[in-house]
Amino acid sequence: MRIILMGPPGAGKGTQARRLSESTGMKHLSTGDLLRAEVTAGSELGLLAKGFMDRGEYVPDSHIISMIHKSIADPAGVLLDGFPRTVVQAESLDESLENAGLGIDKVVHFAVDTDELVNRLSSRAVCSDCQTPYNLVSDAPSKEGVCDKCGGLVIVREDDKPEAIKTRMCVYEEQTAPVLDYYRSRGEVSEIIATGTPDSVFEKLSQAIGSGV
Repeated sequence: MRIILMGPPGAGKGTQARRLSESTGMKHLSTGDLLRAEVTAGSELGLLAKGFMDRGEYVPDSHIISMIHKSIADPAGVLLDGFPRTVVQAESLDESLENAGLGIDKVVHFAVDTDELVNRLSSRAVCSDCQTPYNLVSDAPSKEGVCDKCGGLVIVREDDKPEAIKTRMCVYEEQTAPVLDYYRSRGEVSEIIATGTPDSVFEKLSQAIGSGV
């Protein structure tokens, strides 16, 4: 299966995609994780991407498209998290899949109230070494600023700071919301209300894709 998970920043797509990947064996392709890995590695793409990411802006389509297309035909199936973010990316994805004799099986949209999203994003933190995620309100590290898992520095990412959050919300509405219309016109979108416990959201996601997981 090829499944696209869509929704605004902080909607929980990454958390649910990782869980679905673990339970089904599907490959989880997160543009955010892939780009952060490039930044950490200091690659040419990573250096280019860092400036955009720190400002809460999207990395140019050409770089994202080339990165995703390397794995889109994985025989285990693919969960696309954070891609496509623009209609241009969606059209390019369609072309790539068509060339491989494949298609999109389902698009799931995570709907969350804007105030809830801002609260979620502003409380997020991550270990700068092992990337373990934290919530500074409900799941903070035992020692402030120190990762429980590896002892690394726990930080709030630049794109989760207030000004960047505002930018990310505006960019999502301007660029990504039209992608939903693109897929809705083909009857491929399932909507879920992505609030409640992670278990309840996972149950809704499983029902939406008919996976029975």
